[in-house]
Amino acid sequence: MKTRITELFGIQHPIIQGGMHYVGYAQLAAAVSNAGGLGIITALTQRTPAALADEIRRCADMTDKPFGVNLTFLPSVTPPDYPGYIKAIVDGGVKVVETAGNNPQKWLPVLKEAGIKVIHKCTAVRHALKAQAIGCDAVSVDGFECGGHPGEDDVPNFILLPRAAGALSIPFVASGGMADGRSLVAALALGADGMNMGTRFIATREAPVHENVKQAIVAASELDTRLVMRPLRNTERVLANAAVERLLEKERSLGAELKFEDIADEVAGVYPRIMQQGDMDAGAWSCGMVAGLISDVPTVRELIDRIMAEAEGLIRQRLASMLGAT
Repeated sequence: MKTRITELFGIQHPIIQGGMHYVGYAQLAAAVSNAGGLGIITALTQRTPAALADEIRRCADMTDKPFGVNLTFLPSVTPPDYPGYIKAIVDGGVKVVETAGNNPQKWLPVLKEAGIKVIHKCTAVRHALKAQAIGCDAVSVDGFECGGHPGEDDVPNFILLPRAAGALSIPFVASGGMADGRSLVAALALGADGMNMGTRFIATREAPVHENVKQAIVAASELDTRLVMRPLRNTERVLANAAVERLLEKERSLGAELKFEDIADEVAGVYPRIMQQGDMDAGAWSCGMVAGLISDVPTVRELIDRIMAEAEGLIRQRLASMLGAT
């Protein structure tokens, strides 16, 4: 399948693995790229730029296909060593960077000079237009269904994607609620040039997370996510668990007096305990409503091959048959 996204990134299938904290390691990124998609290493999961450089080399040893790095720009009193991370990306020969969080404009010149394509994650059309205006090559449009941070507008993809298609001239992918061939065909029909999957890729054999995490996703329905940190205007969609219920109770009881420090035990530094140790009640962790569409843990190649076969079948058979004889 050829779209503007496959042409831009030099990939076989219009499927991108989103950056995910303590999930986006070399082994998953390489598996996605080897299966024809675009795998993504999560930079800030690596504690230092040197560690990221090692992870990039490790990925390059496992695939000769394009892969990218996610770099999230966070507001912080003591920000990460962003110049160091960017140097590791450039020196590592990475050709695609997925940016997220704050406006990446400050960092675009050095990335562009290195010939790196930039795709920026956006939760609103106005943000996507800004990304286009500052020179991003593509955007990922994240609907309200997505795991992680869906923004504060609460617009689902059935509205957000056509709005983006009508406003943007650069390619974009759909993110949030993407799991199978139906998702891909729907995203293409709504104007996107491909799709970005996060939660679906966690439930694969190669995902370097504890089996408890994968089975929690398989067991969950579309009703099992919760929105936390809404009072702080830092909304995150997470899978329901005991820690999340404690967090929500604090939000209800403290109301307008809520501060981040009140919920830090449930959200700060919990990912290693969850993703690596399988302690499913250790804290809040990002998960999309798409969990309701996930019922197995295939290999990455099995998943991508299945998605593409289903998508092509839908386009060539079901949808074509509806047009009737011409």
